[in-house]
Amino acid sequence: MTTPPDIEYFYSAHSAYAYLGAWELERIAAKHNVRVHHRPFDFHPVVNAAGSQPFKERSAAHVDYFFGRELIRWAEWRDLPILTYRPTYHDNPLILPNCAIIAAGDAAGAFSKAVLQAHWRDDADIADPAVLRALATDVGLSGDALLAAPQTPDVQAQHDANTIEAAERGIFGSPTYFFGGDMFYGQDSLMMVDRALERPFAT
Repeated sequence: MTTPPDIEYFYSAHSAYAYLGAWELERIAAKHNVRVHHRPFDFHPVVNAAGSQPFKERSAAHVDYFFGRELIRWAEWRDLPILTYRPTYHDNPLILPNCAIIAAGDAAGAFSKAVLQAHWRDDADIADPAVLRALATDVGLSGDALLAAPQTPDVQAQHDANTIEAAERGIFGSPTYFFGGDMFYGQDSLMMVDRALERPFAT
């Protein structure tokens, strides 16, 4: 029997919609017995390469809808608590939390959910090593070991590779999922990911 391909999961550690889709993604992967390959990437270079409009240049109507009303509705739909608009530390650097997720290895799913939840539910500073260390401990990882790993060349090289590949594959936002080479943008497309795992879409 052929092993199905992984779901490739490209996202950034501060992504609201990655947070809102994380538990549903896990459910779909378990349903189909497939692995989720976590690919955290450096958000700004990727969206800039795709020509996406910078957040500060978007209209008030766009921001109010997608990062206001839509967040509230999807949080209710997914039964997840969420802050509205932008958490206090939303603009802090993401390389440390992104690399910590990569370093978590097989525990990346549990740890990334904890990071996203801390950012969007608890208004925590996910760029703070102390916060990440506590989150790692909460999911059964060694906080000290996990915080040392992002400084290693292998983890940094993987983060760079994820970022380069995201740009090369035309990703323009977070989260983005691939299955069998087919790209699905946004957690609202997870129902299509679910369908693709049963029966791929026509090309």
